[in-house]
Amino acid sequence: MTKDVAEHGSFPAKDYHDPPPAPLFDPVELTKWSFYRALIAEFVATLLFLYVTVLTVIGYKSQIDPALKGDACGGVGYLGIAWAFGGMIFVLVYCTAGISGGHINPAVTFGLFLARKVSLIRAVLYMVAQCLGAICGVALVKAFQSAYFVKYGGGANSLSDGYSTGVGLGAEIVGTFVLVYTVFSATDPKRKARDSHVPVLAPLPIGFAVFIVHLATIPITGTGINPARSLGAAVIYNNDTAWNDHWLFWVGPFIGAALAAFYHQFILRAGAAKALGSFRSNSSHV
Repeated sequence: MTKDVAEHGSFPAKDYHDPPPAPLFDPVELTKWSFYRALIAEFVATLLFLYVTVLTVIGYKSQIDPALKGDACGGVGYLGIAWAFGGMIFVLVYCTAGISGGHINPAVTFGLFLARKVSLIRAVLYMVAQCLGAICGVALVKAFQSAYFVKYGGGANSLSDGYSTGVGLGAEIVGTFVLVYTVFSATDPKRKARDSHVPVLAPLPIGFAVFIVHLATIPITGTGINPARSLGAAVIYNNDTAWNDHWLFWVGPFIGAALAAFYHQFILRAGAAKALGSFRSNSSHV
C-alpha cells in the first residue's frame, strides 16, 4: 500500500492544530473556578512531592549514619532518591495534567510562559502556589521527623564541597534544560496528533527526565532543577548552608527553562524560520 503523493509544488495540509498563543494578561481567568481548581492542584501536588522526596532523603541519611549503626552501603542510596523524585513527578503529572497541566515546578511554568502556553497571571500564581505547597510539604516532614530533619540537613539543596559555583550553576542549567525540553516534547500538539499514545505516556518521559538528572547531579548540588523544591527546604530548615548558594537554584533552572523553550519553539518547531518567512511574504507584497 503506497501513500498518496502531493502534486509537485503543493504542500499537504497539516494534520494538527497548534493552540493559539496564550494572552499576556487574561483577567477573565480570575473569574473561573477552573483556574482556582488548577491552583489548588498545583499546591497539593507540590506539597506531596516535597513530603515524599525530602522524607526519602532524610531517611536515607539516617540509614547510613554510623552513630545509628548504619551501613554506608545500606539504605536506598542515590538511586533510590532519584527514583523517589522521578517517580513522584510521574505520578503527580499523571494525576494533575488534566486539571492544571501538571507543572509542579516554577521553572516548567516559566518555560511554558515564555512559549506563550500560559498567561502571565497564571504563571505567577502557579509559581506562588507551587512555592507555598513546597513549604507546607517540608513543614510536614519536619513535624513528623523533627529530630532527624534538623540533624540531616532538612533535605536542603547546597553546593557540594569540591565544586565551584560555575559548575553548580551549569549543572542546574543543563539539568533543567533536559527536564523542560522533555516537557515540551512530550506535550507537543504535533506529536499528539500523529502519535495517539503520546498524551497517555507524557508523564512517563517527564518522570524519567527527573530521575536521570538526579542521578547525574545529586553529587554536585543535590539536584534542584525546581526552585519551589529548593525554596521549601531552605525556608523550613533555615540554616546558612541552605541560603548561601540558594540563588543557584533559581537562576540556573530559569536559564535552563528559557533555553529549552527557545530551542523547542524556534529551532525544532521552526518558529524563527516561520517568522522570517512571514516577514519576507509581507515584504514582497509591499
